Amino acid sequence: MGTGVQAYISYRVITKTNLPDFEGQEKIVIRRYSDFEWLHDRLAEKYKGIFIPPLPEKNAVEKFRFSKEFIELRRQALDLFVNRIASHPELKQSGDLKIFLQADEEKMDRERSYETGIFKKPSDFLQMFKDVQSKVSDVVLGKEKPVEESSPEYEKLKNYIFELENHLAEAQKQAFRLVKRHRELGQSLADFGKAIKLLGACEGDSLEKVFSEVGSKSEMLSVKLQREADNLLFNFEEPLKDYVRAVQSIKATMVDRANAFRQHHDLFQQKEYKGVNLEKLKFVNPDKFSELEAELTADSEEATKRFEHIVAVMNEELARFQEQKTADIGFAFHEFAKGQAKLAKDIADAWRGVLPRLEACSTS
Repeated sequence: MGTGVQAYISYRVITKTNLPDFEGQEKIVIRRYSDFEWLHDRLAEKYKGIFIPPLPEKNAVEKFRFSKEFIELRRQALDLFVNRIASHPELKQSGDLKIFLQADEEKMDRERSYETGIFKKPSDFLQMFKDVQSKVSDVVLGKEKPVEESSPEYEKLKNYIFELENHLAEAQKQAFRLVKRHRELGQSLADFGKAIKLLGACEGDSLEKVFSEVGSKSEMLSVKLQREADNLLFNFEEPLKDYVRAVQSIKATMVDRANAFRQHHDLFQQKEYKGVNLEKLKFVNPDKFSELEAELTADSEEATKRFEHIVAVMNEELARFQEQKTADIGFAFHEFAKGQAKLAKDIADAWRGVLPRLEACSTS
């Protein structure tokens, strides 16, 4: 859509459902990447503890931004993003998902504009500035790091997530190299096929026919290698890359958990500290004492419940993530092995087919 620097890609999102909460059994809307971003950010804000499905990267090299391959990879990733949300037991009930799947473009623009800050109050920006200023001051003054959760289970989870991220990233990097090498070999075979045909034409007689057949086989295998490179990209490298992104979503949830733990800890400490001072007020103003004590207790208990809720939800999410990861990665490796086996057979059959002619030439 659009032209020049204002050009962008839009996506047609088709929803089919029999749920009564939706406006009919089928709905078609047009969405931009920023709309998907809006949905992701809304869910991340409201559903603490849940691993929000990841989005594909926002930025792209300008010259590749409208390439067929890039558009299809992003479409595939966005399709996976929405379907994961729609199949999640909690996220599928979100009102924001219903807006995303049903609202017309004008309403969607209003929702997105509001969330991206067009209608934010000046006080919001002032608070943002104060937060940044406070963080900078902490660094400059060398304040102690905030307290962190240190249970054995959480340490085990952190170690697993960081190791998983490293191994997935390395596997994805090597998968990218496989795609690149398949394409390079395919191009080399195409170039070789043309060269060997010209050599045969120069020789004439029986060699021309043999070399022409070798050249044709090379060009045919070149096409197969390019197809297998595409297969590797979409069905092997991209799923691995998707799980690298998924781990980033888990790490974002771990940040929410860490923040909830710090708030829980700080409020508990505050309650203990202020409790000592409140004892002095107990005999001077009993009513005020009861009011302040109840307020402190309520805040502390609320923070504890929020932290415990995130922990419980994360445990459920981790089990779901492990089950889905095993199925998805297992399928990706199955497709990889199947594609490689077929390619190897095609290559062997092609060269085996020209051996009799080459043997006849070499013995004549």
